[in-house]
Amino acid sequence: MQAFYRAKRSVVMATALTLMALALPSITHAQVAWPARPITIVVPGAAGGTIDIPIRLLAQKLSARVGQPVVVDNRPGSGGIIGTQAALRAPADGYTLLAGNVGPQAINYSAYKRLTYQPSDLTAVTDIIAFPNVLVVNARSPVRSVADLVAQLKQQPGKLSFGSAGIGQTSHLVGELFKLRTGTDAIHVPYKGSTPATTALLAEETSFQFDNLTQALPYIRAGKLRALAVTARQRMPSLPEVPTMEQAGFDNFLSTAWIGIFVSAKTPQGVVSDLERQLAAVMRDPDLQEQIRQMGGIPGGQSPEKFAAFVASERDRWGEVIRASHMTLD
Repeated sequence: MQAFYRAKRSVVMATALTLMALALPSITHAQVAWPARPITIVVPGAAGGTIDIPIRLLAQKLSARVGQPVVVDNRPGSGGIIGTQAALRAPADGYTLLAGNVGPQAINYSAYKRLTYQPSDLTAVTDIIAFPNVLVVNARSPVRSVADLVAQLKQQPGKLSFGSAGIGQTSHLVGELFKLRTGTDAIHVPYKGSTPATTALLAEETSFQFDNLTQALPYIRAGKLRALAVTARQRMPSLPEVPTMEQAGFDNFLSTAWIGIFVSAKTPQGVVSDLERQLAAVMRDPDLQEQIRQMGGIPGGQSPEKFAAFVASERDRWGEVIRASHMTLD
């Protein structure tokens, strides 16, 4: 009889242990549900720059929604490579996000023969903001249209110049694309950022420039720069009188600087899904959307699938321009 009770107790204990073991995964998941601690967004650019400002707006909204601090970590340098590497070195747990953009996540793959990361290392979550480039000249210039600029370039081949935020930046590559599409030649003058490039154009050291709309808009509104066209599909609400490049006579001449959120491809899918839902909700915030529009930008919020497809198309498109211009950054 004692042996029977001992055996029965053993069965009961074994059953209890089995039930506890089955319950542990859900208990553990509840304990580590994302986010349980502060989140860091790595910005591969300087504080106060084109990437930094909209990401700080996003960080405020995301923090308020998830109830955790969201810290912006600026890691500028090497065309976004330093910031991308920093994000990939962090644990793949969803607590380190990357503010990826067209440079390090599209252009660099063709511009550098040796790169320490590949597209497969990152998972695209959603886009935050896109802003087209705008073709500008000094307000004192006699050039008043894209046609005027093309005519001037053909009259003085290889003598006029255009500035950019640096070799390999979109402002450089759009200028190269413009030369290819118009059959003209101009000298490229790279600067260390959009601000010094704009300063040079204001001083008439260069003849024209494709600049980010957010950077150029204050100077256009102040009457210091003249906008000739925007590289968007439609006219921008912030510059309704300025035509698109297509309206100026150049079909399919599109270029947007964009910023989106990426995570390490090793991040657990459950965490990525949680992040997707939170970011989707934040991007629907009317206040954030209005702040982005006031900057001259277009609010994002695409699904991960659509954003990933867009990023892949950007890699292909800029790769063609880079190969055509024989550019390398190694």
